[in-house]
Amino acid sequence: MAPPSKKSNAKPSSKNLHGPSKKPNAKSKGRQLPIQVEDDVPDFPRGGGSSLSREERNEVRSVVDEEFETDQIVLKKTKKEKRGQNRNQSTEDDLGSLFGDGIKGKLPRFANKITLKNVSTGMKLWGVIAEVNEKDIVVSLPGGLRGLVRACDAIDPLLDDEVKGDAENNFLSSIYHEGQLVSCIVLQVDDDRKEITKRKIWLSLRLSSLHKSLTLDIIQEGMVLSAYMKSIEDHGFMLHFGLPNFAGFMPKHNQTERMKPGQLLQGVVRSIDRTRKVVHLSSDPAMVSKCVTKELKGISIDLLVPGMMVNARVQSTLENGVMLSFLTYFTGTVDIFNLDKTFPSSKWKDDYSKNMKFNARILFIDPSTRAVGLTLNPYLVSNKAPSSLVKVGDIFDQSKVIRVDKGSGLLLEVPTLPVPTPAYVNVTDVADKDVGKLDKSFKEGSLVRVRVLGFRHLEGLATGILKTSALEGLVFTHSDVKPGMVVKAKVIAVDSFGAIVQFSSGVKALCPLRHMSEFEIAKPRKKFQIGVELVFRVLGCKSKRITVTHKKTLVKSKLEILGSYADATDGLVTHGWITKIENHGCFVRFYNGVQGFVPRSELGLGPGSDIGSMYHVEQVVKCRVVKCIPASRRIHLSFNMTPTRAAEDESVKPGSIVSGVVERITPHAVVVDINASSHMKGTISVEHLADHHELAASLMSVMKPGYHFDQLLVLDIEGNNLVLTAKYSLVNSIQQLPADVSQICCPSLVPGYICNIIETGCFVRFIGRLTGFAPKSKATDDRRSDLSEVFYVGQSVRSNIVDVNSEMGRITLSLKQSLCGSTDASFIQDYFVLEEKIAKLQVLDPGDSGLGWIDGFGICSVIEGKVHEIKDFGVVISFEKYNDVYGFISHYQLAGITVENNTVIRAAVLDVSKIERLVDLSLKPDFTNRSKEDSFTSQTPKKKRKREAHKELEVNQIVNAIVEIVKENYLVLSLPAYNFTVGYASLADYNTQKLPRKQFVHGQSISATVMALPAPMTCGRLLLLLKSLSDGVETSSSKRAKKRSSYDVGSLVQAEITEIKPLELRLKFGSGLHGRIHVTEATDDDSVESPFSNYKVGQTLTARIVSKGGKPENTKGSHGWELSIKPSLLKGSSEIDGLLSSEEFNYSYGQRVSGFVYKIDNDWGWVTISRDVKAQLYILDSSCEPTELTEFQKRFHVGKALSGYIINVNKQKKLLRLVLHEPPVGFVEGKENDSDHCVMWHLSEGSVVGGRISKILPGAGGLLVQIDQHHYGKVHFTELTDSWVLNPLSDFHEGQFVKCKVIEINRAVKGSVHVDLSLRSTPDASRDPKSTEPNSGMHSSIQCVDKITDLHPNMIVQGYVKNVSSKGCFIMLSRKIDAKILISNLSDSFVENPENEFPVGKLVTGKVLSVEPLSKRVEVTLKTSSSINVPKSDANHLNRVTVGGIISGRIKRVESYGLFISIDNTNVVGLCHVSELSDDLIEDIDTKFKAGERVTAKILKVDKDRNRISLGMKDSYLRDEELLESPSRQSPDFDLVVDEPMLLKSDSAWIEKNNEPDSGHHPILADAESRALVPPLEVHLDEIESLDIEGDVGQTVVNVTNEDTVEDKNKKRAKKKAREEREQEIRAAEERLLEKDIPRNADEYEKLIRSSPNSSFIWIKYMAFMLSMADIEKARSIAERALRTINIREESEKLNIWVAYFNLENEYGNPPEEAVTKIFQRALQYCDPKKVHLALLGMYERTEQHKLCDELLDKMARKFKHSCKVWLRRIQSLLTRNSDGVQSVVNRALLSLPKHKHIKFISQTAILEFKCGVPDRGRSLFEGMLREYPKRTDLWSIYLDQEIRIGDADVIRALFERAISLSLPPKKMKFLFKKYLEYEKSIGDEERIESVKKKAMDYVESTLA
Repeated sequence: MAPPSKKSNAKPSSKNLHGPSKKPNAKSKGRQLPIQVEDDVPDFPRGGGSSLSREERNEVRSVVDEEFETDQIVLKKTKKEKRGQNRNQSTEDDLGSLFGDGIKGKLPRFANKITLKNVSTGMKLWGVIAEVNEKDIVVSLPGGLRGLVRACDAIDPLLDDEVKGDAENNFLSSIYHEGQLVSCIVLQVDDDRKEITKRKIWLSLRLSSLHKSLTLDIIQEGMVLSAYMKSIEDHGFMLHFGLPNFAGFMPKHNQTERMKPGQLLQGVVRSIDRTRKVVHLSSDPAMVSKCVTKELKGISIDLLVPGMMVNARVQSTLENGVMLSFLTYFTGTVDIFNLDKTFPSSKWKDDYSKNMKFNARILFIDPSTRAVGLTLNPYLVSNKAPSSLVKVGDIFDQSKVIRVDKGSGLLLEVPTLPVPTPAYVNVTDVADKDVGKLDKSFKEGSLVRVRVLGFRHLEGLATGILKTSALEGLVFTHSDVKPGMVVKAKVIAVDSFGAIVQFSSGVKALCPLRHMSEFEIAKPRKKFQIGVELVFRVLGCKSKRITVTHKKTLVKSKLEILGSYADATDGLVTHGWITKIENHGCFVRFYNGVQGFVPRSELGLGPGSDIGSMYHVEQVVKCRVVKCIPASRRIHLSFNMTPTRAAEDESVKPGSIVSGVVERITPHAVVVDINASSHMKGTISVEHLADHHELAASLMSVMKPGYHFDQLLVLDIEGNNLVLTAKYSLVNSIQQLPADVSQICCPSLVPGYICNIIETGCFVRFIGRLTGFAPKSKATDDRRSDLSEVFYVGQSVRSNIVDVNSEMGRITLSLKQSLCGSTDASFIQDYFVLEEKIAKLQVLDPGDSGLGWIDGFGICSVIEGKVHEIKDFGVVISFEKYNDVYGFISHYQLAGITVENNTVIRAAVLDVSKIERLVDLSLKPDFTNRSKEDSFTSQTPKKKRKREAHKELEVNQIVNAIVEIVKENYLVLSLPAYNFTVGYASLADYNTQKLPRKQFVHGQSISATVMALPAPMTCGRLLLLLKSLSDGVETSSSKRAKKRSSYDVGSLVQAEITEIKPLELRLKFGSGLHGRIHVTEATDDDSVESPFSNYKVGQTLTARIVSKGGKPENTKGSHGWELSIKPSLLKGSSEIDGLLSSEEFNYSYGQRVSGFVYKIDNDWGWVTISRDVKAQLYILDSSCEPTELTEFQKRFHVGKALSGYIINVNKQKKLLRLVLHEPPVGFVEGKENDSDHCVMWHLSEGSVVGGRISKILPGAGGLLVQIDQHHYGKVHFTELTDSWVLNPLSDFHEGQFVKCKVIEINRAVKGSVHVDLSLRSTPDASRDPKSTEPNSGMHSSIQCVDKITDLHPNMIVQGYVKNVSSKGCFIMLSRKIDAKILISNLSDSFVENPENEFPVGKLVTGKVLSVEPLSKRVEVTLKTSSSINVPKSDANHLNRVTVGGIISGRIKRVESYGLFISIDNTNVVGLCHVSELSDDLIEDIDTKFKAGERVTAKILKVDKDRNRISLGMKDSYLRDEELLESPSRQSPDFDLVVDEPMLLKSDSAWIEKNNEPDSGHHPILADAESRALVPPLEVHLDEIESLDIEGDVGQTVVNVTNEDTVEDKNKKRAKKKAREEREQEIRAAEERLLEKDIPRNADEYEKLIRSSPNSSFIWIKYMAFMLSMADIEKARSIAERALRTINIREESEKLNIWVAYFNLENEYGNPPEEAVTKIFQRALQYCDPKKVHLALLGMYERTEQHKLCDELLDKMARKFKHSCKVWLRRIQSLLTRNSDGVQSVVNRALLSLPKHKHIKFISQTAILEFKCGVPDRGRSLFEGMLREYPKRTDLWSIYLDQEIRIGDADVIRALFERAISLSLPPKKMKFLFKKYLEYEKSIGDEERIESVKKKAMDYVESTLA
């Protein structure tokens, strides 16, 4: 029940119940005061049914709201004028706002109260459940407020499945109940048009919101916690606290046995398992109710939960409550309605002295104001909700006044049992008139009369009203409203859907538009004006929704009200209104939703009248109840106020037999004039003329007015019209037909007719409206899908009563033929009777019978006739006496006798068709001779002769009959045992008329039962009943069982071959039994080819039954019995039973089995091992020779005998996997049902297998070869051919079969298998070079090296280029050995573009320079001079170099700090520092100098110890040298630095420099270049964007030669020696300052740092120096110093330090992972998080920490989901490791990335797929983009570049052709043509080049045209 309503325009809000009103205008006139029931009850609450739609309800609400607002404004103005202005403003503030424990200064006057005005989101409230509905819960809150909880907010989402699975319909009622105390949190407060009293409070009961701040550390023993019951276990309940961090457990006890998942439980914490994070609770209710929350140190307000019991002390008393302190830190208030006494007197403050202790429970918490409300209510303190002993609307005369609150109201004691109930009356509800002073009008202890207005469930407080108008009013609440009640109400709102009216008590109702008047009104506002008081009648009241009517007829009706189905007594006359009109009648509605039906016959319509012409929807009508069935909620009505005369006439009623004469015939019925009554008419529909559908239509066509029906059955009476039937099945069974449910007994067989067919079943009707229903499952034996194909409306049926429900009036039937088959011959007897009737009606002359010719054609009589015509299907006979009668003799009845035209013959009559005037004759001697014998008898009467002929036949006798003629509806049979007497049997029955007829053939012998002997009622025919028809489906099964009973497994039978197939013989044996001999049952030797070749169709053989067939014999494709002709089984040994027992599936790995191929396709051969066991042979397991694999289907034809070895067994499917070669032994376990891993067992290293090329990997990747259904092996590039050839992939294509040798098998722990293959026929032999290289012929045979130990320096090797970069290239010497070639060793001459001169896959020959077996590093040179005949002593030029010489050379590389110059005729490189380039300052060195440019320089310094040369290019140096030296001087000997650039750590190909001490010409690192690169702590901010770094040439590299062209210097050097020494000293000092030398100690580093404190490079070098000294802690301290020293603006420099710190901790941290994580977290606070993540990712990738890499990538994908770079790095990571899932990542990225980044992302992903993934996926991505953006040439260009890189010329040209065929602007077309032409020029095909040029010209011409 809801709290008191405060919607009234004159009442203050609920917060004023116990204190002065906030607003002074609280008065209103009594007559204008509407009585409200609840505080927040809407006009039309939720739940229950309503005639209004959702839109109509919303419109109603909006209209009423507008009216309320308008009235409220007017009333407030009035009240303001009348009320004095002397109210204290502070009182308003105190009552209207909440205060918390942080108040300072003077204490507040009033206690905190929750009102509609101050309730806010996030507030926690205690409440009690008032209502549990299907979709929401109503909670009664403090202060009389009401909140709503949606179903989705009532339980935790985690428990949705558990809760809703048990009670799907109304799961809320299964876990919550009325009166349950709950803690809730405010989710939302709806502000309804700014009207405070209309605000809705939406709550949540989810513990995840209430326990938001609760953690396992806070929980202590003794705390009371609420939890959901998650599941029921054996010993208790698993609990869920709404938080994922911990769970709970509660043991079972007696009171919790009936708990369900999802229910809220309360328990006391008994123990805490912090290890397992489980809280154990005790469920003792007594302990829960008494447990007090302990004072926790540092407890916050977020941990306070409503309902929590605390120890509190009184601080002070307030005007309307008490202030308490609790839990040390908190202050709360208790209002006057939550004190510990139920009836506090006016001196209640005296009971609360300071520091008095109480147990209190928290009522509400407002986190925003820190306000806390408490309650001392004894019920609530004991954790129980107060009981409700009053109902809204109750009146109590002897209520005692307990307390008078001035200006607020009265506290009353209402006398209820067993205890009195407190009630409070607001000052506005005390009297109809204003009361000056309450204390003068009401004295404490006086008695008053009060009416209950509402009830606060939480406080147990009733709200009352003392107004006289409320006590005397007819309607006070919704419960007082009764259907049919006439009331006065005032119109308050009018709209298009109706009017809102209000009773004097304030209760509102809806008058729908259709009930505003008798007739439809277009403008309702004119009739219903707002404020007018009108008279209404209540239509219904459901769920507080009241509807009324203003229809004059209904309001003024004096007839009895029909408000329930129980009130509908037979004969009751009342008013109703029509709601729906249909062709067969109309529906009428009454009060309270009661509805009835008036059939068309009771509408009082004339013949042919339309219902719509007399009646319309919403018309008020006067009805008479004919019959009511309350249980089924059905009422049959009539508009005829008195019963019809036909009903009064007892002689004519449903079920009686009448006769009549046809008056007229309509297209669908026959109208009959009933003879028994002059005023009665009857109709017979076409279906009711006969039981046979075809004959009924024929009868209708020949019937004429005046025809007399002798017997008609009255089915129903519709007004003055009778519904009749002429069906013999119904007329003759009148005694069995029921007219009422009580007359039906179960089980019984009752005739009826089908009145309706629906998808789920058929309705069968009997007498009157008595109807039964046959469900689809009980309608037919074969359960046909469409019942309309089995039955038709009006069909006569026999129904078997299955069930009768008398209360509901429901009858369940079965129409199955097996249960309802005929037991007599009535069906065919009625057929012949009706046939004779139709034949009589066909005669034109009514006076002549017209059937005299029939007497001359007696059954079995012999007549003479002339052959009229001979046709293909028989002979037509004519008769001399009867010109319009013909005879017919079928070929079967000719009995081999030849007849000719116009000859006279004598034939016996077998059947006479009276309608068609056709006689069926026979020439068979059995009939003609029998007739002759009968003719020689004495002149006995005809009837006597017939009796003698049939004297031996008896009814119900079973006879054998021969089929003579097959008619459409019946059979003509002869009985050989009874002198070939002719009989007739029906092919169908009542229930099977539309089913297909069973097929019979002439001469077939069948069994039948004699049902009727020849008699006039049978038209002189012997009637039989087929035994198969009467037995239904049982006969066929019983026959099969009988036939099979004589055979059993193990029996020997003689069988005849009926069909020979490659894999089986089809046989027949016994009496129509069929079987087969499987090919595996033909011989004991399964290897014999074609075991059935010696057998022929028709041959008889002896076989033994080995199994019974599993399928019925008539099933298509079945073979019945299984037989065997194995000699071992035919011997008849005593062990046959064991051999025939169910074959055990006992196969094992490696076992050899034999069978026969029964199916073959492209990849699989299917072999039958036995009848039940099958085997598979994969194409690649059938051979290792490519030619045999190509002819797989030819080699294994169907029927071929095959032997193989088992490698996999699947017991469930009885399926084996075979190979033809014997698998290796030793792996026996785990073969069963392991088809995916069978390759692990039958392959071994060294075995030769067949394979199929699946993919040609790009570049020098080799081949991917399929060796099994799901397994692939890789062929290395060096394992493709036996000899070294230029292009080893040229002879291979995808899909090609190859012969492979397994080199190595690696099995991972997870089950994956990696197989290395070789296509070389002699893998260990040496190779003959077939290269066209000029130096390839110098060695006759070059060994393929598989082991690094076989390599040694100066050894000649060959290999294929693997990848190329600006530093050199890598070549593949064998499958496991790669070698590097520095760029200086690529050629004797300068290599301008290494990528073009050394493409991937090129065959090269070189010489080994060095081998490191431990690190497996090999270096090779391709230089002929150095590798073959260069003396070692001439390799090093540094010893002959002097300072001051002038040299010439080429710039090798340009760096920001200087130039690297390759000196002519040497193999050395020197450095010219940027300060030595020019006398002037050079700002941008890149624009002044380019790689490859020739320059002249001067040698400034030669450091032989460190192999360094410093050069200068200043003009002053060169001018001085020109003056001092002679023109003919030669180049000096230079002491140079050999250039071997150190690559980054991330480049796995280049690890470290080669520093061989015995090779003076070996390159070493120049100091300045080493400073440009990164030492062990190198930084990689922009980590490798593309995997193919080696392919990106960043600079032109110039090689230097080793030719010795340097000569000794002239002695003129000596003259300048002093000057040069001085210059060298100066230069050495400058180099230190300019970082041209690495500091040698810590002091020098410190000096350098002071000069450049923001240089991360110097700091990192300093760290590396300390690491070289093994001082790790010092290196860490330097990193910390650097982070503190570098300016905050230098973000990139700081980031370099962080990354170096990552590398340091990754190498030396303890443990590394945690150390790196800590540094990473610190770096995120100072640098760009995205850059820091990318830097850490780069380090993980370089160090191959794949797991950490994946985790970081997942985190980055979530954190930086809008970053294209992050997603590309993730895809790059997957592709580099050949992992799956690229597509799913792409899909996720496209969902996350902004739209404008999609093209960039997809194109970069496609490039990655081309470079290191699957090119086909890349093509798909490009094609998808081009479909959407076909005119973007940038996409075309990227696409073309990737295809060109792969090198498939056909694909590239096809793509170019597509591109140039586009309709693009000329500028873009020019770009495409130019790119096409460049490509063709690079190929060098002149013809193609000209073709492209011609296409370009054609385009230009077409554009100009």
